[in-house]
Amino acid sequence: MNDIYRIANTETGLTQEEIKSALLASLEGRTLKKVLILPPDFTRFHSGAGFITNVYYHALTDAGVQVDILPALGTHVKMTKEQWDAMFGDVPYERMIVHNWRTDVVKLGEIPADFVSEITEGLWSESVAAEVNRLVMDESYDLIISPGQVVPHEVIGMANHAKNLFVGVGGSTMINRSHMIGAVYGMERMMGKDHTPVRRMFDYGMEHFLNNRPILFVLTVTTAPGGNIHTHGIFIGEGRECLTHAVKLAQEKNIDFVEHGLKKCVVYLDPSEFKSTWLGNKAVYRTRMAMADGGELIILAPGVERFGEDDKVDALIRKYGYRGRLHILEEFKKPENADLRENMGAAAHLIHGSSDGRFSITYAVKDITKEEIASVGFNAADYDETARKYDPNKLQYGYNEVDGEVIYFIPNPALGLWINREKFEG
Repeated sequence: MNDIYRIANTETGLTQEEIKSALLASLEGRTLKKVLILPPDFTRFHSGAGFITNVYYHALTDAGVQVDILPALGTHVKMTKEQWDAMFGDVPYERMIVHNWRTDVVKLGEIPADFVSEITEGLWSESVAAEVNRLVMDESYDLIISPGQVVPHEVIGMANHAKNLFVGVGGSTMINRSHMIGAVYGMERMMGKDHTPVRRMFDYGMEHFLNNRPILFVLTVTTAPGGNIHTHGIFIGEGRECLTHAVKLAQEKNIDFVEHGLKKCVVYLDPSEFKSTWLGNKAVYRTRMAMADGGELIILAPGVERFGEDDKVDALIRKYGYRGRLHILEEFKKPENADLRENMGAAAHLIHGSSDGRFSITYAVKDITKEEIASVGFNAADYDETARKYDPNKLQYGYNEVDGEVIYFIPNPALGLWINREKFEG
């Protein structure tokens, strides 16, 4: 199949009919009996993958094809019925297969230690096992459709493509080691870029272990001003080229430069999307390159009620806290801290979620005590009081003046990357 690309001519994005026509075109000429779709979960609602999955599901089932849906949860919790309905519409909830990153995977092979050492400049010199959900290797599937959004990402540089497989429906070894390698290499060296060490690992895995599987990537580039999804481009293909083109458009649409470092930045986390600091710390990852030294990041997080997405990771966050890269690497090396070494993804997350003392981070939440917030290394503020001053319903995206003070407001950190142009170009 030839790759299919559609790029919008206006900022409002492609229409649903234009997207649908591209999706249907990608099925032309195929004889299919059984298809597996790997959409992102609700935390990637604004990817537009819900509509894409719905179109494919109905087109295929209407043609008599069996369709199974395996959301690319990674380490996230199972989607609820409410989330499913909001994202996928009338696709039956019963079609969902829940991925378990600890138990549902098969090992495909090893990404060699010498290759990993070369791409990380010697910062990591151990091999990495490539694992995926066993259904990906089930030869009864005639086609595997992998939809999702290409957007700046703290671990890999630009999200999606092979990441949807090796992390989204991947296993603990790859998830943990890829996150740790990204943290050790340095997220600020990678965010918003394509050919990063972690991306090159995933490319290696695709080329060597999944090259014979019938995988169709359906990549979107979106923004969501006011919460409305604008799909600026859709890139459909079976190889790497569709990602290359999507990355170029995402770099244009999803990276915002500010002219000077931000002294005060306020980020709002939609309560339907962000329930944990594990997810909510996108507010830290995506703004850190824009924050001024000594600045303040305020995170309005009315839905955040826990730290980790599961109890084990939650306990690790409570134990070690967000206390900076050097501190976590020190703890990681201690013989008595086997729990941290066995959960490299959590260790990497703790590194990513800290400002390394460069700027302060204040979480304003409703359902975690101030004492608990402070115990993991953040400043704590009362949500209602903070939201009265910095009302997310009144603030405009970008610069605002509040009580004579200039602040920068971001209504959803998951859809972009903010960079201080002064520092970046310097």
